[in-house]
Amino acid sequence: MHFPASLWVPLAALTPLRRHLPPMCFPPSDLEISRAQTPKAVDVLAKEIGLLADEIEIYGKSKAKVRLSLLERLKDQADGKYVLVAGITPTPLGEGKSTVTVGLVQALTAHLNINSFACLRQPSQGPTFGVKGGAAGGGYAQVIPMEEFNLHLTGDIHAITAANNLLAAAIDTRILHENTQTDKALYNRLVPSVNGVREFSSIQLARLKKLGINKTDPSALTEEEVSKFARLNIDPSTITWQRVLDTNDRFLRKMTIGQAPTEKGYSRQAQFDIAVASEIMAVLALTDSLADMKERLGRMVVASDKDGQPVTAEDLGVTGALTVLMKDAIKPNLMQTLEGTPVFVHAGPFANIAHGNSSVLADKIALKLVGQEGFVVTEAGFGADIGMEKFFNIKCRASGLVPNAVVLVATVRALKMHGGGPSVTAGVPLKREYTEENIQLVADGCCNLQKQIQIAQLFGVPVIVALNVFKTDTRAEIDLVCELAKRAGAFDAVPCYHWSIGGKGTVELARAVREAASKGSRFRFLYDVQLPIVEKIRTIAQAVYGAKDIELSPEAQSKIDRYTQQGFGNLPICMAKTHLSLSHQPDKKGVPRDFILPISDVRASIGAGFIYPLVGTMSTMPGLPTRPCFYDIDLDTETEQVKGLF
Repeated sequence: MHFPASLWVPLAALTPLRRHLPPMCFPPSDLEISRAQTPKAVDVLAKEIGLLADEIEIYGKSKAKVRLSLLERLKDQADGKYVLVAGITPTPLGEGKSTVTVGLVQALTAHLNINSFACLRQPSQGPTFGVKGGAAGGGYAQVIPMEEFNLHLTGDIHAITAANNLLAAAIDTRILHENTQTDKALYNRLVPSVNGVREFSSIQLARLKKLGINKTDPSALTEEEVSKFARLNIDPSTITWQRVLDTNDRFLRKMTIGQAPTEKGYSRQAQFDIAVASEIMAVLALTDSLADMKERLGRMVVASDKDGQPVTAEDLGVTGALTVLMKDAIKPNLMQTLEGTPVFVHAGPFANIAHGNSSVLADKIALKLVGQEGFVVTEAGFGADIGMEKFFNIKCRASGLVPNAVVLVATVRALKMHGGGPSVTAGVPLKREYTEENIQLVADGCCNLQKQIQIAQLFGVPVIVALNVFKTDTRAEIDLVCELAKRAGAFDAVPCYHWSIGGKGTVELARAVREAASKGSRFRFLYDVQLPIVEKIRTIAQAVYGAKDIELSPEAQSKIDRYTQQGFGNLPICMAKTHLSLSHQPDKKGVPRDFILPISDVRASIGAGFIYPLVGTMSTMPGLPTRPCFYDIDLDTETEQVKGLF
């Protein structure tokens, strides 16, 4: 196989890691497996995959940021194949999409000598210390060092938190100052005299232009123009921008701000969201350059004014400051798998609130690096009805990239739950239905797998089912799932054993993906963005979820009317819906039918570039359970090793 000289060295020269893993007592924890492997130095990895020394910024020994200048250097290089990993409707049992993603690239590169890259989301601290635990994959198919992957990484989420909260502070501060000052006093403070010189900043000049005031001398404005420039007249009841924190804290879901006497009686109800639900995270995930990110940050709508017109971050004068806080976060983070194959970890928008996919930039850079015959494998959050639908309709519209194949992950035990199996509680031993052969439950549950295959087929992309095998699965159960998947239209269905033996256990999946991707994509979007907002929502509800129809609350209809009037009606839709069911009711497993999908509210992420309807009641700030994961997490103060992370 030929690899472009400007890119990777021949794969035989890649430093293998898998063979260095010492034998361990079964079953070791993910953290023990990760720690037993010594990752190659990140500068060595960077050189192996064709990066120049001035194209990386090293963070410690095992991770680095990759500079966007690489895209310009490789602009004439053909892209590799683009593969998405999605899943069936998730259950508390876990389906293993990240593990499949890592196992697949390990199989492609370390076992089949095909250039490949995994592109994963950065995990939030909320789930890491709450219920879910880490998100680096698992077993012998994970990203290492897993504790660095799961904790802080290079600080991107902290940068998002800082930028988001700076904008939140700017909103309330501006309202306070407008409420307590005359036009003249407000204007004199916004455009002060410094060393006898008074001038507009560049962002203030942009605001003047937006207002149709073609003047550059601060002393030349009329009283009417001064008032128009100085007052945003934000209607506090329309503020949609919330403060964020990357910790699950249910007591911040609703609060009152502005109660100190210094705030002069200006108080309002507000809330915190989890940091990864910030629109700035969605902007990071969808942008394609520093200039584009700055433009997106500036056009984020935070409220409406008292005339019903949108108020943006640009109007508040904070665009440049937000960009400064985000200038490093825009660079993808380079890490590696247990078998030494490269991984980009970048961005992590929630899939049930935002669009649930890693960054466009990571994908674009990886597609150049692997070369025309290589593969980039990226993961979408939750089931295909959520993460995959948003990947196609939102991310692919933003990037212009065309996917070649979808890998749909399923497990026998999850299918049993969809077939009517008993409920599962974290920390409680599984009932016998999940640990013993039960062909009927598997057969009944395959309806969900078949539905998710059909959803992928709506977009014209071939589907390969990856059956993530557990030790309790029987041959009859495995064969049944694969047979029913192929009958439903899957290109192939392959049992996978990556968790227990790494990339070697996913070689057959890799071969199936390679064959499917070679057939050529007939990719198409589900809807035309020029359709009215309501029709786009209805299309997703009926074609993807299987709903009979939708039902809009008066508030949702009012918001749709407002966004349409403001010129935002031609944006794609990002449904905020429970991930635990195809419907809006988490307990409805399998394939619910004949339900009406309730739309309780509709919001807009104008900087990111989508409208997001809220289906039923959606919490944007998770809470901690009675026994969070942090009970098991500790630090050995002698060795400084993390314990109990996952």
